[in-house]
Amino acid sequence: MRKGKDAVMRLLAKGEPIPYRQMLKALNISRRDRDQLDQQLDFLVESGEIVKMPGRIYALAGSGDSVRGKLSVHRDGYGFVMPEEGGEDLFVPARYLTEYMNGDIVEAQVVSTRRDGKREGRVTALVQRGVTEIVGRFEAIGKGGRVIPDDPKLGRDLFVTPGAAGGAAKARDGQIVLAQITAYPAGARPLEGRITEVLGEANDPEVEALTVIKKYELPHVFDEKVLEEAQKQPQQVTEEAVAGRTDLRERLTVTIDGETARDFDDAVSVAREGDKIRLWVSIADVSHYVVEGSRLDTEAYLRGTSVYFPDRCIPMLPEELSNGICSLNPQVDRLTMTAEMLFDAAGERVDARFYTSVIKSAARLTYTTVKRILVDRDLEAVEQNAHLVEDLKVMEDLSLRLNAVRRTRGSIDFDLPEPQIILDLQGETTAIVRAERNLAHRIIEEFMLAANEAVAGFLENTPVPSLYRVHENPDPLKLKDLAEFVFGFGYILKLQDEKVNPLELQRLLAEVEGKPEERLINEVLLRCMKQARYSAENLGHYGLAAGSYTHFTSPIRRYPDLVVHRILKRVLSQKMKQVDKDRLEARLPETAAHTSKRERVAMEAEREMVDLKKMQFMRDKIGEEYDGYITGVAPFGLFVELVDLFVEGMVPVATLPMDYYVHLEKSHALVGERTRAMYRIADKIRVKVSAVNEARKQVEFSLVGTLEKRPIEPIQDVRNSYDRIPVKGKRPKPRRR
Repeated sequence: MRKGKDAVMRLLAKGEPIPYRQMLKALNISRRDRDQLDQQLDFLVESGEIVKMPGRIYALAGSGDSVRGKLSVHRDGYGFVMPEEGGEDLFVPARYLTEYMNGDIVEAQVVSTRRDGKREGRVTALVQRGVTEIVGRFEAIGKGGRVIPDDPKLGRDLFVTPGAAGGAAKARDGQIVLAQITAYPAGARPLEGRITEVLGEANDPEVEALTVIKKYELPHVFDEKVLEEAQKQPQQVTEEAVAGRTDLRERLTVTIDGETARDFDDAVSVAREGDKIRLWVSIADVSHYVVEGSRLDTEAYLRGTSVYFPDRCIPMLPEELSNGICSLNPQVDRLTMTAEMLFDAAGERVDARFYTSVIKSAARLTYTTVKRILVDRDLEAVEQNAHLVEDLKVMEDLSLRLNAVRRTRGSIDFDLPEPQIILDLQGETTAIVRAERNLAHRIIEEFMLAANEAVAGFLENTPVPSLYRVHENPDPLKLKDLAEFVFGFGYILKLQDEKVNPLELQRLLAEVEGKPEERLINEVLLRCMKQARYSAENLGHYGLAAGSYTHFTSPIRRYPDLVVHRILKRVLSQKMKQVDKDRLEARLPETAAHTSKRERVAMEAEREMVDLKKMQFMRDKIGEEYDGYITGVAPFGLFVELVDLFVEGMVPVATLPMDYYVHLEKSHALVGERTRAMYRIADKIRVKVSAVNEARKQVEFSLVGTLEKRPIEPIQDVRNSYDRIPVKGKRPKPRRR
């Protein structure tokens, strides 16, 4: 075997990748010795000395592709390296991850590539540790103990040496703690650390929120000096501040937000001009109060965005600003930046101008109130807001025109229902309902999209660096997977040169609307999309089918909007000097990367907090039955989402009726070999809650019965499949082939 290895390595040392058949000839391998060569090649690939490429081509390690990126580890041990430069994730088997953790920045080598383009690799170097602290439940063991991480992706417990659990922390068994890592896993050495803070008792809603805050390292307390700076801001708009601004205080302007909103950063106004409609979108002029380089600005940059939990908000700016002088509260003067746009009868923008302004909002409307006026024709709501009704009708008209224009050019609307968590006074989840999305939401959404796009177009045509909101084209491999997925439901997705026209995706979404598989296909399509991000380079926005787009409309809660306001102001005042342009050109790429990262962290934290509240809700539901849809099929069971509760759980294959189950990957189905019982993605079933594991954030169901099955397309013969999963019975002898 050693001689075989040396021969292979000498052959590959010439530098060129070599196909398997060419290797057989070069090494003069007989048919009888092929098995030995195959074993040697597998060993060399496994050890990382050589790499295997599509078409069974081999090369020395290092001659293949290398990837640098963030490691995302699955709770089952395997992981993916997400390339920093974008592109397809690299799968890494669990055996290569014994010394690496979720969140690490690593270098990885591609060791094999399948014919479908999917790549497999191994980690070759650690660039930077992604986790330095762990939040979890402390379990006392003798004089020491261990911390069981709240994040199942970490895949290992942290061991606390005797004495490290005492001191100021004084952790008790079962408490939730914050632990600092002192030694990372290496060989036989486990993950080790010391407790730095006791957060409190498990299942306490306040502790749950603090757990997420600590886990994602969310800044949630403002420094005293930052608060002092905020408190020094005026409580009212001064005449000095109004000087030089366009006065819109006499124009009928309103805010439209949710019932619980406390900070209002956008206000709108409309006017008919023949068959045209003029729209004013006025946005809180936060940049007037948050001066670049100030403590407030530094803190806002650090946070990047506000974070919204079901029971609280972690604001980007102190409340003195976010709910006070910056908020467009009714019947008070407020400083704003206005985008004034004129749209023709077809909804096309024919004119736009931008300026600093001062407004006085006439009313603080809610989405519900506007719906009652425009949709329900509620007499009480109409009478109470009689002076606003005509303008609201014009807003409805304009929003429909704007939406039609967007859809014509290929803008994609993912109208996925979202859960709304209902809490009691103690912060416990009492219900999960579908969040309402009505005409009023769509009016404001269209107006904000129009303003953002108009500002982006203006800045793009001005020779100054700026910040854009970009959304790149979907990955071709993911599009191919999507086409195969929807084909299983009987839909055709046309790809051209591994690309898809947004209009084609729009057509697909329209075709599945109202079908049982609508939500599922929407979610799969959404996962095919690249994540929108901030960039100093305008790359367009695929999802909106827009050539240029930015974020301008929410400077109270998003730092990029604040940056765009500052740039726009300088352009309008003609005070942008070359030194300012050079400084922006140098800083904006870093600002874009940082704020994109903070946005992703906020989204992950918000998602986890909602998941915690879902687990809290399911805690006492064991034994109860619910309807749900199968959202995924795996060899080990069925993923099921409960109807209108948005809670996902698993029906383990071992709990299904007695049979041998075959996993048909392309058909997304489990099929009983004897009974031919079939469970497929998008089938509606009845399940019973059998277990809730809050630590792993998992709900386990058992099958009660099938309610609705989608039409069956031809599938492979289950008797000729190798992927059989035995359940409760003796396995028959395999058929000879």
